[in-house]
Amino acid sequence: MAAARALPLTATLLTGTVALYITLVAFGNITDFGTNQQFVQHVLAMDTTFKDDDLMWRAVESKGLQDAAYIAIIVWETIAALVLILGTFQWLRHDHVRARRTSTLGLLMLMLLFGAGFLAIGGEWFAMWQSEDWNGLDAAMRVFLLSGVVLVVVHLPVERAGSAGGSSGADV
Repeated sequence: MAAARALPLTATLLTGTVALYITLVAFGNITDFGTNQQFVQHVLAMDTTFKDDDLMWRAVESKGLQDAAYIAIIVWETIAALVLILGTFQWLRHDHVRARRTSTLGLLMLMLLFGAGFLAIGGEWFAMWQSEDWNGLDAAMRVFLLSGVVLVVVHLPVERAGSAGGSSGADV
């Protein structure tokens, strides 16, 4: 019985934590546009990497494309934040089925952004790992792992009240 209450509460608090985090990230990127704009520009331009001729053809030096990529990141973060805020409210209203679905969408959005976007594309394609100054791999890995852990918690089965040791999770 306690697990049936504790797990949704945990999912609520963790989803809310990630929602708060990505909301603050998006808000910071909007209100202090230039700081992380420089980050995206340097990563895409590959101007602080080892300048390996076999890799430098990948560099994107167009300011317009760099800014478009940065704006796309901010839009993605903002949508993910809104989805996770909605998921948090659904958890609070005990609408567990919708909350699980909504939270999953928001968390997967973050895992795609920070996993595929920053770790794979930024880290490997644009060789961000080579830069001492503009390397966001550790931060991206933290968000990717946090989102993954919360996603697992959101999908843990909840024991039904009155069931004898079984946990179907069908009501969550």
